[in-house]
Amino acid sequence: MNVRIALADFEDPGLAAFLRAHLDDIAPTAPVESQHALSLGALREPNVRLWVAREGADIVGTAALAALEPGHDELKSMRTDPARRGTGIASRLLDHLLADATARGVRRISLETGSMAFFAPARAFYGKAGFTPCPPFGSYSDDPNSTFLTLVLE
Repeated sequence: MNVRIALADFEDPGLAAFLRAHLDDIAPTAPVESQHALSLGALREPNVRLWVAREGADIVGTAALAALEPGHDELKSMRTDPARRGTGIASRLLDHLLADATARGVRRISLETGSMAFFAPARAFYGKAGFTPCPPFGSYSDDPNSTFLTLVLE
């Protein structure tokens, strides 16, 4: 598998469709106030870095880092094309993000994901990567629909 990872081209209509599918996938899992995925517009903000994984011309994954405070970023919009899950794309994206964060002096990456069964594979993936439970961070508050995880970078 020849996957290339690069910063997002926001003019690519395929990116908007891929991200819309992400929002559509999670929409039925929790009430709107418990859904924290960023919109395409929010992913364009200057404090956010969005990467796209491609295999050939196809978008097969996305992941973003949003700066929360100096030395602390939030992992956002991590998604692998459902047809390609289990092929290592998510691991490659996560490795890429962690390397970028480390190079920029980020010391901690945190994330919010769902607490429902739908998100069990994501929680297992992040746990395997070393993320551990943490209290809500940034603007989050306690929510039974959310799981908060963090990873301290060395």
